[in-house]
Amino acid sequence: MDSNQYTKQQTKDSKTNFYYSFLFLPKEKRDAIFTVYSFCRHTDDIVDEIDDPAEARQQLDEWRQELDACYEDRPSHPIMDALLKISRRFSLPKQYFHDLIDGCEMDLTHKRYETFADLSQYCYRVASVVGLICIEIFGYRDPMTKDYAVNLGMALQLTNIIRDVGEDVRIGRIYLPAEDLARFRYSEQDVINEIYSPAFVELMRFQEERARSYFAKAMEHYDRRDRHLLFPAEVMRKIYFRLLDNIAAADYNVYQTRIRVPNKVKLGIALRLWLGSRWRRLLP
Repeated sequence: MDSNQYTKQQTKDSKTNFYYSFLFLPKEKRDAIFTVYSFCRHTDDIVDEIDDPAEARQQLDEWRQELDACYEDRPSHPIMDALLKISRRFSLPKQYFHDLIDGCEMDLTHKRYETFADLSQYCYRVASVVGLICIEIFGYRDPMTKDYAVNLGMALQLTNIIRDVGEDVRIGRIYLPAEDLARFRYSEQDVINEIYSPAFVELMRFQEERARSYFAKAMEHYDRRDRHLLFPAEVMRKIYFRLLDNIAAADYNVYQTRIRVPNKVKLGIALRLWLGSRWRRLLP
């Protein structure tokens, strides 16, 4: 298969929220987003699927070299071949992709985070940067849309962290800041032992409120004139907001089960927002 088919199939097979969010984009933009997702997935897989940290770092360095070669018109990997085309078409800054690689590399060196400020850098690199890439593909008029992308990325990543506390600790990672654990008297060992307790519920409610604050900050910078362009990002926002609601409704019992938004609900959200964006675009 060619590079576009490769990245599309990889995204579809992943069953990611990305797929539902960008399903109704025009083909050129949809293919571009699939390429961005494939780049993210490949980078993340280097970190998560290679047991030897030294080998993973070496492969990340080689991936950085591939990225530089791509921007010098010398791609040698199917993902980079597709990335070359979309980077030209949408003027995507190379630095964003380097930042994303740096963020994924943090999972090799940071198994714990002392403060939320430390965690924020990680969230920016692995999530906000993806949002900044995506809005260049969607298109926008107001420069404040970059703040929308950054804050929405933070909100999405913090929601992921809340959902995945149990899964992450099983692979040796705790993203909940140590300062928050201390504040709610819930120890690192409690996380490791997956202790579901009143202290854990209060800790997670605090995390939820923080995530919701970033959703709110994002909307402060949302340009409604561009809603027909930014509807895929709004699909992501609605899906993840629903996910946060579901986590809260389950009283934050994320150790026992992986809380999800059903696929039919995701599809319904995407369809409603797409139809709404088309309708508003036709209004005088």
